[in-house]
Amino acid sequence: MGIVTFIGMGFMLLLIMIIGLFPIIALISALKTDFQGENDKLIWVLVILFLPIMGSILYFALRRPRAKNN
Repeated sequence: MGIVTFIGMGFMLLLIMIIGLFPIIALISALKTDFQGENDKLIWVLVILFLPIMGSILYFALRRPRAKNN
């Protein structure tokens, strides 16, 4: 096993970990966020669960940041 194969395996392991963690982070964020709509939280959770990678990307790309009330 050469060094290139070892680096390739490490890169693949890192990529798999990121792909596995990204939906979990999105799901935790969706569950912690207070949405304005009545069913918004349920819809986002279902999108993230049924489309893990694409749903996570859509969640972080489309959700609006909450305004801070100071």
